[in-house]
Amino acid sequence: MAAALMFALMGVCVKFASAHYSAMELVTYRCLVSIVITLVWARIAGVSLRTERVGMHLWRGIVGAVSLLAWFYSLAYLPVATAMTLNYMSSVWIGAFVVGGALLYGKGDQPHALLATVLAGFGGVVMVLRPAFEANQLWPGVIGLFSGMTAALAYLQVAALSRAGEPELRVVFYFAAIAAVIGFVGTVFTGFSAWNLEHALWILPIGILASLGQLMMTRAYASGATMLVANLQYSGIVFAALLGMIVFADQLPLIAWAGMIVIIVSGIAATYLRNRALPQTPPEEH
Repeated sequence: MAAALMFALMGVCVKFASAHYSAMELVTYRCLVSIVITLVWARIAGVSLRTERVGMHLWRGIVGAVSLLAWFYSLAYLPVATAMTLNYMSSVWIGAFVVGGALLYGKGDQPHALLATVLAGFGGVVMVLRPAFEANQLWPGVIGLFSGMTAALAYLQVAALSRAGEPELRVVFYFAAIAAVIGFVGTVFTGFSAWNLEHALWILPIGILASLGQLMMTRAYASGATMLVANLQYSGIVFAALLGMIVFADQLPLIAWAGMIVIIVSGIAATYLRNRALPQTPPEEH
């Protein structure tokens, strides 16, 4: 739950910073801070960052960077809780991928149960996005939903890297390095915002909170209580909703709250069912 709180707080910082910096810039700065922290962390832990899985890391980094860009963009225009909920749809998206594979190849023990959770999850999305549609924020909502889908793809690649024997710190480092390059190149074309110390103060906590959240999540998964930790991460939606009301005075209608509950329940169910197909996978990046 502490990791979920870190990610929710990071979302708040991103929303403040997005008033002054583009999503490209924020991804760049967030990842640069993460690179420094990961280098120190790897040195202390004695983990080598050399790898022979360059192609796998490159694909994971690209997909992860796109997911992060989409999430940061949606945070700029949507309530924190809405953007967080759409990003946490990744578990439902993975369920959709597993169902699709099961139906395509005629395999899988739980395709019907997973299909039910996937359909329920997307029903929750419709409920969550209805207020956004009424407020002419449908495009940021679609981008937020896209962030969840690409997060699911990145998660599957993290699972593949884990099975290939790549340690978590190495995966985090290469993701941050590749995403930082992508963010920087994108910013070169879109332009850099004027540097202001008061505005820049939001950048450091974004990277620190992201790294702390990842460290806490990694240690929680290392405890062995995989299912418990996977389900408790949804408390991030609750934290985001409370922070949104306290910090930004966000007022979400009842249908949006109901949609969040549907997505949380669907995500937990999808996590339980998909764990049989993808056991012992490491935590996701934010």
